[in-house]
Amino acid sequence: MTTLRKPAAFVGIAAGLVLLATGCGGGGSSSNNNASSTGGNHTGGTMVLLANANPGDADPAINYTLQLWQLFILTNDGLVAFKRVGGAEGGQIVPDLAVSIPKPTDGGKTYTFQIRKGIKYSDGTTMKPSDFKFTFERMFDVHGPTTGSFYSVIQGADACLKAPSKKCDLSAGIVPDDQNSTLTFHLTTGDPEFLDKLGLPFAMVIPPSTPMKDLGSKTAAGTGPYMFKEYIPNKDLTLVRNPNFKVWNADAQPPGNPDEIIEKFGLTVEAEITQVENGQADWVFDQPPADRLPEMSTKYASQTHVNPLTAVWYVAMNVNEAPFDNLKARQAVNYAMDRNSLVKIQGGPQLAVPTCQVLPPNFPGYKPYCPYTTSPDSSGKWKGPDTAKAQQLVDASGTKGQKVTFITTTDEVGKSIGNYMVGLLNSLGYKASFKALGGGPQYEYIQNSSNHVQISYSSWYQDYPAASDFLNVLLGCGSFTPNSNASPNISGFCDKKIQADMDKALATGVTDPTAANVQWAQIDKEVTDQAPWAAMFNPKLIDFVSKRVGGYQFSLQWYFLYDQAWVK
Repeated sequence: MTTLRKPAAFVGIAAGLVLLATGCGGGGSSSNNNASSTGGNHTGGTMVLLANANPGDADPAINYTLQLWQLFILTNDGLVAFKRVGGAEGGQIVPDLAVSIPKPTDGGKTYTFQIRKGIKYSDGTTMKPSDFKFTFERMFDVHGPTTGSFYSVIQGADACLKAPSKKCDLSAGIVPDDQNSTLTFHLTTGDPEFLDKLGLPFAMVIPPSTPMKDLGSKTAAGTGPYMFKEYIPNKDLTLVRNPNFKVWNADAQPPGNPDEIIEKFGLTVEAEITQVENGQADWVFDQPPADRLPEMSTKYASQTHVNPLTAVWYVAMNVNEAPFDNLKARQAVNYAMDRNSLVKIQGGPQLAVPTCQVLPPNFPGYKPYCPYTTSPDSSGKWKGPDTAKAQQLVDASGTKGQKVTFITTTDEVGKSIGNYMVGLLNSLGYKASFKALGGGPQYEYIQNSSNHVQISYSSWYQDYPAASDFLNVLLGCGSFTPNSNASPNISGFCDKKIQADMDKALATGVTDPTAANVQWAQIDKEVTDQAPWAAMFNPKLIDFVSKRVGGYQFSLQWYFLYDQAWVK
């Protein structure tokens, strides 16, 4: 999924977690009830969410964080959507502002959507098909992080990417007909994932009155059941009901149960857990600290939900900055990394599994692969660090003695990872230190090449179930935008041969997804060998809710659907 998108503050401990393992593979749920299944009326009230840090930029064309995406799906709509329901069914594409899902023509290069009529934004204006053309052109003009990886297939997008200082013109690729309420996309080539990409917040329509610049902490009007009332980055954000909303397809955009949703920022994670235990708040975005898990697994077991994730945590090494512009130096970090130590920081084997590669298990294209271990074999499993091999590589690289600054986050796990990585780098002969930033600011900072970040940690959660969502988005040439806060290819990695292989796999996927996944498995190996990352582990997620929360659902795509839960 959905990525990360932003690195969340995940930390825990293995003790007692067997009792908490209520999720199921591929996006499970410990409870799949909803308001209709209980037969009661659960609308009303205020749901209070807590997060240690704010989610950063509020512009839907720019923000690439799970934290804010979980809100954008309540305030905005696209042509299609992922079904708003718990379990694996949450990965299904359904029509949203489009009346139905069209079959592509012209070899998969043309999509024509019939657009619903009479839909109004929260500012009272009427949504028109031409608003989608504006939304996409604006996305390119403000340099959205996935314009080069997700939407470059639209005709005219290539010129927008080559001349980013000029106003983007997608007239050839996006043809609206406001009179007949249709919208046609013309692609340069077939894209087997195009509908998935249209279901993401980047592609959710906003009115043409929206400024053609980064909104920062300001918000855009939307068509969903909720609207932003305020966003104060150092304090909180508030969603209230959109008075102009009406249900057109409950599978895509149900009305939501709480009347108001407030997310507060700035508490320590310890304080967040205490507030939920005391009924002062209803959900914690961050993962609980180690000392709280035993009581959660016993006294609060019914309020604690554990779900496995298609996600990866990793250390990104900037291939354009010394010392990690040297392949041997990057491989040395991979060999030296004790992934079991990092799993312990995450919470132990009940909450994380070591990995050496980009793609997560149980995901399209995944084939176990780990060259950075003692006695590597065909199982592809990591067994332990090879410190002798790591030291040999550093010596051969000629980089020993260089200063290295590791960029991490201010939460408990971020600081723990920072301390671990400083120790590892010093043991290899570097002069290391770490710098900690808040979660949202850290992710923007490490993306921007003008900050000359050498090495940092991040995490990634699927946007949708496709190998390209990890490999092409995070390590493709089109995902690296110099001097931008919206450049998800943090390592600045661009290998022309590997990119050609990615392009070939994308083309294969139009007609033969199975063959494409074989190609993606090979690309995963190629990227792992080039070591722009040192992958750490694949995580699980703990959701901790208050006693007054009912109807907990965990979606494959959006995780906890707190608009579909209710407060008693």
